[in-house]
Amino acid sequence: MSMTDMNYDAIVIGTGFGGLYAIKKLRDELNLSVRAFDKATEVGGTWFWNKYPGALSDSETHLYRYCWEKELLQEFDIKNKYINGPDVFNYLKAVADKHDLRKNIEFNTGINSAHFDELNNQWVVTTDKGDVFRSRFLVTALGLLSAPNLPKIKGIENFKGELYHTSRWPEHVDVSEKRVAVIGTGSTGVQVITSIAPKVKHLTVLQRSAQYTVPIGNSQLSEQEVKNIRDNYEQIWDQVWNSALGFGLNETDRPTFSVTPEERKAIFEDAWQKGGGFRFMFETFGDIATNMDANIEAQNFVKNKITEIVKDPETAQKLMPKDLYAKRPLCDSGYYAVFNRENVTLEDVKSNPIQEITEKGVLLTDGKFIELDMLICATGFDAVDGNYIRMDIRGRNGLEMKDYWKEGPSSYLGVTVANYPNMFMVLGPNGPFTNLPPSIESQVEWISDFIQYAQEQNIESIEAPVIEEEKWSQVCADIAAQTLFPKAESWIFGANIPGKKNTVYFYMGGLKEYRSVLAQVRLNNFSNFKLTAKSHSKESVVAS
Repeated sequence: MSMTDMNYDAIVIGTGFGGLYAIKKLRDELNLSVRAFDKATEVGGTWFWNKYPGALSDSETHLYRYCWEKELLQEFDIKNKYINGPDVFNYLKAVADKHDLRKNIEFNTGINSAHFDELNNQWVVTTDKGDVFRSRFLVTALGLLSAPNLPKIKGIENFKGELYHTSRWPEHVDVSEKRVAVIGTGSTGVQVITSIAPKVKHLTVLQRSAQYTVPIGNSQLSEQEVKNIRDNYEQIWDQVWNSALGFGLNETDRPTFSVTPEERKAIFEDAWQKGGGFRFMFETFGDIATNMDANIEAQNFVKNKITEIVKDPETAQKLMPKDLYAKRPLCDSGYYAVFNRENVTLEDVKSNPIQEITEKGVLLTDGKFIELDMLICATGFDAVDGNYIRMDIRGRNGLEMKDYWKEGPSSYLGVTVANYPNMFMVLGPNGPFTNLPPSIESQVEWISDFIQYAQEQNIESIEAPVIEEEKWSQVCADIAAQTLFPKAESWIFGANIPGKKNTVYFYMGGLKEYRSVLAQVRLNNFSNFKLTAKSHSKESVVAS
C-alpha cells in the first residue's frame, strides 16, 4: 500500500449501527474518502459478538433499525414484535450488502492507537497489524455495550471446564445435559438463564443482585400487523422523533397517586400483560422514575408477582430486589418461572460469596461446592467509556484519554471531547438515554452536517471548548439528579465496575430535546466550537 493510499478524509472505528451509517453518510453524501476498521470478521458491532443464547433487543423490531432505510423495511422479513440477536445481525449485514459498505472496511483489524498530529491537524491511526493511516477526521463508533467486564474471581483461570463470557460467545456451544452455572443476573444473564434452563442437566444461578424484571411480551406479528407498520411507517417514526425515549411508547405524565389503588393495580397488570420493560416504567405512570413513593408502588407490584410465580418461598425471597426500581428496566421471557424447575438452583452470592473457582467448579464461602461442566460469565460491560480508556487515544499535547477521563468521562453533546480536535464519537458519554438507533441516527447526521460545514467553510480543525463540555456535563448531572436513577447501583452510572467512579454517563432529557439541542448548535453554525481555518494557523473562536 502506498503512502497516498494510507491517507483518508475520515477514519471510522467500528461497524455496528453507528459505524455503518457513518461510512454511508461520509462516503456517499459528502463524497469523502473513508476507511473503517473492525476487529471482527463481519459487520454488526455488538451484535456480531453477542451471540449468546436468548439474545434479544428490548426495542420493537420496526424501531430497532434505521429510519432512513425504507426499502429494507419492505424487503426484510419482520417476524416478531421484538427482534432477536441473529436477526439484528442479519439486518446489519443486509444494510452493508445493499449499500456496498464492506469495500470501505478492513475486518480482522484492531486499533492500537489514535494520536492527533497538531502540526498537520490529522489523526494518526495505527492498527494491530502495524499499518499506519492518517485522516483529517476520526469517527469512533466503539459501541455503548461492547467492552467486556470480566470478573476478577480467585482461581477462575484454573477452571478446566468450558468457560465463556456472553459478549464473546463462540459458535456451536452445546449446553445440553451439562452442569452449568451463570454468574450475573442483569439483562444478559436474565436472557441466558431463561434460554438454557430447559436444555441443561442442571443450572446454578449465581446472583449478586436480585432484579426487577417484567415479561417482554414477545409474539409473532400477524400479516396485518406487519402491513400496518409498513403503511404507517412515517407516522410511527414521527412519534419516535417527538418522544423522550424513542421506543414508540405512549409516554404518560399521569401521576401514580392520581388513581385509586385498584385502578393502579389494573394499569400495572395491563402493562405486565402487554410486556416490555420501558413500557412498564414509562407508559403506566409518569413519576415512577422521579417519585420515591410512586417507585415503591411499582416495586411492590413486581414483588407480588414474584411471590405469585415462584413456588418455593425461600427462593422467592432470594429473588426479591433490595434496590429501587431505578435501573435500566429489564424484561424477560419467563425469568421468575425458571426457578420453579427442578434442575435450577439459585445461590445468593452477596450473602454467601464465591470464595474461589477450582478446576472442577465453584466454592462458596460457606463451604458449598458446585461441580460444573460449564461456567458462563454474564457480567456485562465496562459501558460507555470502557473501549475508549482501553485504547491509546491521545489528543492535544499528547493528552491520553484515559488520563483526561480518570475522574469520569465527559463530552460535549455526547459527540465531541475537548482537547481532541476533529474527533467525533457515536454514543459517547453523556449522550441520550433512549432506544439506541434513533440516537445513533441523530448523532451521525449531526456529525456529517458539521463535517460538511467545515468543508464548505474551509475549516481545518474543530474542537469543543472545555467550558462547553463542563456546561453539558452539568446539564446531564442536573437532569439525572431529578430522577431516582442515581440512587440505584447500576451500569448506567458505572457501578458494575469495581473501582470505577460512580458518575453520570447519560443525558436524560429525552430524544426530542436532545435533537433540539443538536439542531440549535447547527443553526448557529457551530459557533460555540473552536474552529481553525485552513488559510492561517490562527484560531477563530466564538465562545458561547
